[in-house]
Amino acid sequence: MVKVKNNDSYGIDRLESKNAKNAIIQKLAQDFNLTPIIAEAFYKQVSIYFHEHSNISLSSGEVSYEAVSSDEPAGKHIRLTRKVTVKLRLMDINSDFEQLANFGLAGLRQHRIERLTRQTYDQQALLSYEDLALLLTTSPATVKRDIMQLRKKGKFIMTRGAKLDMGPGLSHKTIILELYFKCYSFTDIELKTNHSETSVKRYLADFIQVATLYKQNFSVNQIRLIAQKSDRLVREYCQLYDFYFKQDNERLQQLLSPQATETDSKKKSKNTGGEKHV
Repeated sequence: MVKVKNNDSYGIDRLESKNAKNAIIQKLAQDFNLTPIIAEAFYKQVSIYFHEHSNISLSSGEVSYEAVSSDEPAGKHIRLTRKVTVKLRLMDINSDFEQLANFGLAGLRQHRIERLTRQTYDQQALLSYEDLALLLTTSPATVKRDIMQLRKKGKFIMTRGAKLDMGPGLSHKTIILELYFKCYSFTDIELKTNHSETSVKRYLADFIQVATLYKQNFSVNQIRLIAQKSDRLVREYCQLYDFYFKQDNERLQQLLSPQATETDSKKKSKNTGGEKHV
């Protein structure tokens, strides 16, 4: 078969220019007085935004919602914050019906608050009291009261206010890491803090970065700039490292020197040789 060299004889170039993409680029150039190159760049960027925020498949009981990114700092106007489209299970028939039967409407609402805040944070975003009130068709005051009751039960509910660590005391990240160094399992930490194992492991990765730099005698300010963490969090992590290093904490050693710890364990096992020591 002989390859056709002159594609334009079939009008291919003209036909390609008539597709939806090029029609939109042409409209952008026309409506906003842009050059074709700039209009195409706009089109590509908007396509990315559409894919991130609109192209989401949902299952029964799920909703998509625009939440503020968990990386956004305090003090920024809500309109200027970066949003993340999250997929949330608003209704889970089995667990929701059980909560409703055993604890009534308030219990169901609190159960859903736990689930929605955890799912949102796992997708690196945060819900506010107002967001939860809208999703659960109630008032922000009711949501606030529910979260206070959950916290009295030992639950840690991750909202935008909690993440920004508004108020005194240690950050929630440091509290969760303390549980890890005290040898709580990931399952226990999940139950106590309403954080998934994925979130806890993310905190551990951040801690490893800060602690490794701290061990190399970087200053707090240098660590803050390199790790892109708040001054307060870096100081807490350094104090956490100092405290558990002095205690010769096994989990700390495993985090920062996993290979050395494994080698020591093998040597110890070989030396004992299964003998009983009195």
